[in-house]
Amino acid sequence: MSEIIDAVRAGASGETLAATPMPATTRAAFVRRDEQSMFEGVASRDKDPRRSLHVDEVAIPELAPDEVYVVVMASSINFNTVWTSIFEPVSTFGFLDRLAKEGYWGRRHALDYHVVGSDASGVVVRTGSAVRNWKVGDEVTVHCNHVDDQDPSSHDDSMLASNQRIWGFETNFGGLADIAVVKANQLMPKPTHLTWEEAAINALCNSTSYRMLVSRNGAPVTQGDRVLIWGASGGIGSFAVQHVLNSGGIPIGVVSSASKAATLRELGCEFVIDRQEKDYRFWKDEHTQDESEWRRLGKDIRALVGDDPEIVFEHPGRSTMGASVFVAKRAGTIVTCAATSGYMIEYDNRHLWMKLKTIKGSHFSNYRESWAANQTLIDGKVVPPLSAVFSLDQVGDATYEVHHNRHEGKIGILCAAPREGLGVSDPARRAAVGEERLTIFRRHNEE
Repeated sequence: MSEIIDAVRAGASGETLAATPMPATTRAAFVRRDEQSMFEGVASRDKDPRRSLHVDEVAIPELAPDEVYVVVMASSINFNTVWTSIFEPVSTFGFLDRLAKEGYWGRRHALDYHVVGSDASGVVVRTGSAVRNWKVGDEVTVHCNHVDDQDPSSHDDSMLASNQRIWGFETNFGGLADIAVVKANQLMPKPTHLTWEEAAINALCNSTSYRMLVSRNGAPVTQGDRVLIWGASGGIGSFAVQHVLNSGGIPIGVVSSASKAATLRELGCEFVIDRQEKDYRFWKDEHTQDESEWRRLGKDIRALVGDDPEIVFEHPGRSTMGASVFVAKRAGTIVTCAATSGYMIEYDNRHLWMKLKTIKGSHFSNYRESWAANQTLIDGKVVPPLSAVFSLDQVGDATYEVHHNRHEGKIGILCAAPREGLGVSDPARRAAVGEERLTIFRRHNEE
């Protein structure tokens, strides 16, 4: 570990950190450009992140005027790290090469390695000359919307910007490292009652769910709305459940096991469907869906909550979209942010157009939405779904777990933090939120 990481660990003041020299390199998790073809001809499920993700020292790049260096105490695994690690659906080095065409600062990103990771909590240790609202020593979390504020297309909704990117996926120098490079407009205050690892897992998934279900840019829930949530005990799904409850809606969580159903009920989701128990077969074969199974799902939903869902929170994609379009209520909305089971979706368009339904696309969130989502954590209205913690050296194993859906909630990664449980600066606030509630996913995972 470097001198500045030791200083952060010791709780040094901003003044001390500013006077502590920066190292030339940092430990980081990355994929290699010369290994992009290593999985050619291998089925997606058999591509192994443990082979492609490396942890070693890499150079720390020059700091741009609008950027900061953050000593990353903890990070997390998102599905985009899985995609990067298996070079699917495309190699992310193409993103880095396009970014390099945008000028001097962009050229730093096009390297023969790609440092991954789209979440982080940590401490600011240097600020660029144009940074105004943050200072050395600030404890922060990092959201992953990487956008150029000089682009006019970004100023109504930055997610519509022509050059909007996801940090650590479509850019280099991501959060799975001891020191990361972050734009100042990615920073948010760290919730003071959370540990480093609890604070690190939220920004991407919580912000995504917030935009989908709370913001006017998504399908905002109103009181009494029934919301079907696929993968409700996973990362974005568990945040979706909490945002629906906070908005006065009725979440209907779909999970894949009895243990996940138990976790969801403790989170406050009364109505849960266990897909394993129901054994839905939405696809007869690779090319043919079964409408009778859609009808069975719709009947089960109505038996639970009395009507069809006004909103369907959709992210599996190919495996579930046909069912989602079918079961949504007349004039309802299917809001979708991903396609973890496949991008080429199929549905019966008659059930969309003749029943006046809407499919709404959603992608991450803008700074205002991310900040508001972070505030729900600060206020204790939303709790982090941390289920397991790995070290940075175990990043391949952690990514493998996510790739094969062998987890609940989110997996945290310790980077510069020497052990779990550190970073709580307001124990009274933590006690008010409640240790039992803050550890729901961890306790269920350990049972």
